[in-house]
Amino acid sequence: MSFLNDLLGGGNPAGGSSLVNIAGQLIEKAGGVQGLVAMLQQHGLGDAAQSWVGTGANQQVSSEQLGQALHNGGLGSILQEAAGKMGVDQSQLLGQLSQVLPHAVDHLTPEGQVPAQGQGGFDLGSLTSLAGKLFGGGTSAA
Repeated sequence: MSFLNDLLGGGNPAGGSSLVNIAGQLIEKAGGVQGLVAMLQQHGLGDAAQSWVGTGANQQVSSEQLGQALHNGGLGSILQEAAGKMGVDQSQLLGQLSQVLPHAVDHLTPEGQVPAQGQGGFDLGSLTSLAGKLFGGGTSAA
């Protein structure tokens, strides 16, 4: 986790939340959790994506697998822009997203079900508490 803390600015929760925000942007641009899961299924990560939604353990994916699926799904521009803003290369960003994105999807599907299309829009604010959990923000308010 120290590499992640270094990448995000020494464990600064604001840095961690920016990584969570990137995950949120990917989910939003994919059409919500349902869209992201469908896209990952189309590009070879269906079992992993389903494990993130389900109530069991999250299946790991490599940064290469995630990068290929996101690029093939049309989200490469978001990765490129985010990497530039964070001052890292895409492989570093994908390494961190491969750890954060499963938690983000898991956090957004607490009942183990993908929200149905049209059940309200995706809210980036719903991921705010996740940054604290993942990056030690110290807030336990729910």
